[in-house]
Amino acid sequence: MDRAKIYAEMQAPEALDYELYLRTGSLLACQKDFADLVNRDELQFQIVHQVEELWMKLMAYTLIEADDHIQAGETHRVVTLLGRCHQLLRLMTAQLDVLETMSPKDYQQIRLQLGNGSGQESPGFRLLLKIVPELWRSFDARYVTGAGRTIRSIYDQDYAHDAAYAVAESLIEFDELFGKFRWNHIFLIQRSIGMGSASLKGRSVDLLQAGAKHRFFPELWEVRVAMTDDWGAHYGKVRDSISHDQAA
Repeated sequence: MDRAKIYAEMQAPEALDYELYLRTGSLLACQKDFADLVNRDELQFQIVHQVEELWMKLMAYTLIEADDHIQAGETHRVVTLLGRCHQLLRLMTAQLDVLETMSPKDYQQIRLQLGNGSGQESPGFRLLLKIVPELWRSFDARYVTGAGRTIRSIYDQDYAHDAAYAVAESLIEFDELFGKFRWNHIFLIQRSIGMGSASLKGRSVDLLQAGAKHRFFPELWEVRVAMTDDWGAHYGKVRDSISHDQAA
């Protein structure tokens, strides 16, 4: 195998229409030259994280569009766009597993190349933290307070599996999937460098768990607690066993 020839083609493919449209020449030049890689796992480390940034760019762009449709009350479009974001989050979570094929020792070599860098500095991640809360304000103005309703009425007293409920469920699914992405990232860190170790900024990586517990839409989670507690107060928290009824 002529490795040098193949490497050269990988880093500078022939400029055909497909390449020109997708700008693959620029895209494939975003990684280090092969000769500069600290080890063979560094290429996958760069590519996985760069792909994550691309997915987050698409997600942010999609969420901004979804927010416009929330404000307009165009529920079907909102659910479709949020569904796209759900798929993106699943992709982002799954592709982190690729990094688990890297040994802790190899990662330590790569880690030395990061300076004081941290995943918390991801521009896409920081942008999403700013954008997502805006969805709640638009949802509340259009489907909840602005419609003379409450989250409890949407889920309980006036439950009808209607537009407000459909958007609310799409929002909580986004919240759940975003949390799963953050927790999967924590397990990746634990597998790579261990929990309790110091980050590149000198702080314990355990602090990441606080962020993973964050919820964008706490009202949607809390309504379930309130409904369950009220149900328990009405029907009783402890009931007779089904087996006791059958024996009788």
